Formats: sequence, C-alpha cells, structure tokens
Amino acid sequence: MRSYTLIAPAKINLYLEIIGDRPDGYHELAMILQSIGLADQIDVRSISTESIRVHCNHPQVPTDKSNLAYRAAELMVRQFPEAFARYGGVEITINKQIPVAAGLAGGSTNAAAVLVGIDLLWKLGLTQSELEELGGTLGSDVPFCVAGGTAIATGRGEQLSPLPSLDSIYIVLAKYRSLEVSTAWAYKTYRQQFGNSYIRDSDNLVARANAVHSGAIVKAVVDKDPGEIAKKLHNDLERVVLPAYPQVLQLRKAFANQEGALGTMMSGSGPTVFALFESQQQAEQVKLQVREAILDEDLELFVTQTITHGIQVASSV
Repeated sequence: MRSYTLIAPAKINLYLEIIGDRPDGYHELAMILQSIGLADQIDVRSISTESIRVHCNHPQVPTDKSNLAYRAAELMVRQFPEAFARYGGVEITINKQIPVAAGLAGGSTNAAAVLVGIDLLWKLGLTQSELEELGGTLGSDVPFCVAGGTAIATGRGEQLSPLPSLDSIYIVLAKYRSLEVSTAWAYKTYRQQFGNSYIRDSDNLVARANAVHSGAIVKAVVDKDPGEIAKKLHNDLERVVLPAYPQVLQLRKAFANQEGALGTMMSGSGPTVFALFESQQQAEQVKLQVREAILDEDLELFVTQTITHGIQVASSV
C-alpha cells in the first residue's frame, strides 16, 4: 500500500472587495490571496477496500461527507472510476494545525491536498490547472490552495491570476477558539446593508474586476513592499463583522495599538485577525504584548510568515 504525506498551507486575504451579485447567486469578488506557513499535514494512503475513510486529530472536524476532504476524495472517485477500481479506496488522516472555522481556508486546503495526493496515488498525471479546475467544483478557495503563493482572485474567488510571490513577511494571527463567524451570514448581511451600491450590469462587473488588477495594493505586492502592502489592506466584510462581533474589533484594535505592526486586518469573513511585520522578532514581541493585553485563555495567537507555494509533498512511502 502506497501513501503520501502532504503539507497544506493556510491562506489570508490581503484584499477583499465585493463588486456585486453574480447570476449564480454568489458575489463577484476581487481579492488578493496569500499562502502562509501555518499548515495542516495530510496523509493519503491506498487501502484495499473500495471505501473512503477520514481521520482527524481535532474533535470539531467531521470525518463524514460534510468534510471537504472527504468530498474531494468522492470527486476523484467519480471522475476517475477506472483508477478507483484499479487502486482501491483511500484513507485520509488530517493533522490539524490551522484553527477551525477561522477564515483561513483550513477545509479548502485539506481538500486541495487530497486532490494532489490521490492524483499521485493513482498516477493520474493531472496538471496544476486540471487540479485547480477540479478544486473549483468543491469550493471557491480550493483552486488557490492548490496553487498557493500570491494571487489575484476574481469571479467568486476561483479565477486566479498569479502575482510575484511574497516571502518572509512575518504575520501574527489571532483568533478566539470558541468564536465562529458564518461566511454565508457575512455575505448575506453585507448584501442587505450595502447591496444598493452593487454594480448590476454584468459588463461593468467584468470591467470593475479587471480594474482592481492595477490597484495600489497590487503595485505594492509587485514591488514587494511590506509597508505599502500593510497600508493598502482592505476587507469589505469588516463593515458588517466588526460591528456585530466586538471580540474581532477588540483584536483589530489590540494590533493597531502595537508599535512594530505595519498593518492589521480581518482575514476573509473572520473571525481571525492578522497583523504584518518586517521581522520575526517584532512579530514575536507583539504576540507577547497582545497576550498580556488580552488575558483570555480562549485566545489563540500564532506567528507565521508568507510563503511562495501551495500544497507540497513532504514524503512518500
């Protein structure tokens, strides 16, 4: 029986703009996505029975069909029945390091790792773009999690345009363990409160999405300028999440008050908040200062950094 161990990095949003409604019911988005060093480990192993099994070390993560990694395996079984018949089922073991329900694409990156792992197990020889296309049928973040690095994401987030990769910008992440923000709630509430500003014309939607490619933050990313990137951080969903979730706002303010933090923002629909730093030493220092400022055992803090890749194979047996 063969197996692969894969590293599945989390992601943050450096930019999230809601442009308008799409005909499919999703929102038209313009985002800049960034892979970070905080990652889960995924083991994908062939088993003799024709079944899919999922195990996880985190009690909150389901191991049934509601798990995106399970659905990724199901997708591969449907797409490649001959390979499934030849090689048998798969056993997936998820070692969770990425916080759950954090707005960091933890479930999506696990699914991306399963797609890559089964491609290798079954010797399918899929290209990265083919894996991204499969991932797009599972969720908007999965294609980026396959590719990784730094990218502009448009459409509902699945259309990717790579940017020059950012490496070694240091990050502190903060999240209350017990706090969750529903992504569906965040987008629905944004539509209710700010939908009157949406562009309705589909041609204009395309024009607006294209216009963001020349935005100020894209230039800062191309210039690899952490200070300018930090100044241009933007997330439309903060307009609805911060007023409704005072703990998220508290984290935002805690980082903003720290010397050495270049900039701070909520990632995705939250509730994780991050801050950017030029050095690991500054990041570690601010992590300690925020821990002292907010004496709550429910608060998790992580120091990590930007990385230039998505799913990677750590080992094979």
